[in-house]
Amino acid sequence: MKISVDVDKCCGAGQCVLAAPDVFDQRDDDGIVILLDANPPADQYDNVRKAAAACPAAAIEVQE
Repeated sequence: MKISVDVDKCCGAGQCVLAAPDVFDQRDDDGIVILLDANPPADQYDNVRKAAAACPAAAIEVQE
């Protein structure tokens, strides 16, 4: 799995951090997504898929 984020689309809702806190974080000043791990371990795949599905701005792209 490979993950990419479009910070220009991100609205800072934080749903990704709630779903996959080991993979995503947010900037302190504006809440924009920070990708912590672009190639997460297999045990994080379900959480990453949930994060991408929950993102209201569709800022997370997941390649299987």
